[in-house]
Amino acid sequence: MTEPMDVVTAAATERRSQPEGAPATAAAPQPAIECRALRRVYIGGDGSELVVLDGVDLQVAPGEAVAIVGASGAGKSTLLQLLGGLDRPTAGQILLAGRDLATLSDRELAEVRNRNIGFVFQFHHLLREFTALENVMMPLIIGGVSRKSAVERARELLADVGLSARMSHRPWQLSGGEQQRVAVARALANRPLVVIADEPSGNLDTQTSEQLHDLFFQIRARHQVALIIATHNRELADRADRVLLISDRQLRSFYPTQQG
Repeated sequence: MTEPMDVVTAAATERRSQPEGAPATAAAPQPAIECRALRRVYIGGDGSELVVLDGVDLQVAPGEAVAIVGASGAGKSTLLQLLGGLDRPTAGQILLAGRDLATLSDRELAEVRNRNIGFVFQFHHLLREFTALENVMMPLIIGGVSRKSAVERARELLADVGLSARMSHRPWQLSGGEQQRVAVARALANRPLVVIADEPSGNLDTQTSEQLHDLFFQIRARHQVALIIATHNRELADRADRVLLISDRQLRSFYPTQQG
């Protein structure tokens, strides 16, 4: 493990070592992830600038769920890609457990993504030629975990999302909801600090969407991960601790939720 990983990994280890039900300390926890004055500008083919985000600030605590809403094209997916280390900002900072991602090389950033950030997308992006079990094992194997340990962890997670009987099935043998459950299990494989979900129920019917929403918040409670969800689904957003709106390149509080 490279030196720039030490702070992030130590924070993850400390969080995972806390016993369930342990009393909270008086001091506010360090944010699992935050961004400061985040700006993202794209350059068009004619050289013109397209400013998508400008001065975005966000802090998400361990175990907190934040929903991000806004019109299509407002910048929700761009923000998630930046927070997840899939893209780099034009200006501003992104800190994962206090570590500035801008200080990392591309290789080190890939390690951080693998070990500390889980992704669930609208389209599950499972590998069709691999079984559900193998898909969940993939981030573990990439991260250097032994095959035996990867199998054990993947089995545990698939059981956790209700797919014990479907582990040997390939994606094309699973329903849309089951495929997203595999994607959720895969996102949790390396015990991440943060799970980022981009329209996770956008392609599911109402009943399956509700089941997936239940799963997200069961997982949040059970694993104490920070959960950031971009969604157009009001019912899903209402279940978050906070709802934030992207509009005019800014991020601001939107409306109180039932949790608040």
